[in-house]
Amino acid sequence: MERNIALIALFAALIAALGLIPQVTLAFGVPISAQSLGVMLCGTVLGARRGALAVLLFLLLVALGLPLLAGGRGGLGVFAGPTAGFLVGFPVAAFVTGWIVERWRGAPLALAAGVASVIGGVVVLYAFGITGMALVLGKTWGEAALLVAVFVPGDALKAAIAGMLTAALARARPGSVLSRG
Repeated sequence: MERNIALIALFAALIAALGLIPQVTLAFGVPISAQSLGVMLCGTVLGARRGALAVLLFLLLVALGLPLLAGGRGGLGVFAGPTAGFLVGFPVAAFVTGWIVERWRGAPLALAAGVASVIGGVVVLYAFGITGMALVLGKTWGEAALLVAVFVPGDALKAAIAGMLTAALARARPGSVLSRG
């Protein structure tokens, strides 16, 4: 129990730390940051339930006003901006990513974690993010999708990195990847 709580807190801190990497904000308000890599790692390493809880803890701290999002943003206002859909999608993305890794045991871990990160951390996350952008910006879903299309290559790279990091962690510390435990 204590180990689970510590890992959930550690991975919430990891997402926050990845927000410290300098970001680039596009003209329409969506920042390019490394925090989605943290969301992917929550799922691939901790599994569906613990990964989603780590992301929920991170979002709770953001909602309380801590400036943990890329660019030092925080507070309830971020849940009403153009990136709100991505924030709402974070825990779902971590859950789906972890769920896939937990169930796809026949594949090598790097492959399973990479593919799970693409499905959960890109496809699912973008479904939420695009929907949120369309609603907030008053655009059609297709127009909002075009606005975020520029992020797909970078997020695919993050998914590959998540797969490699998860496999490296499993080799270095057997039993530490709870999604396969």
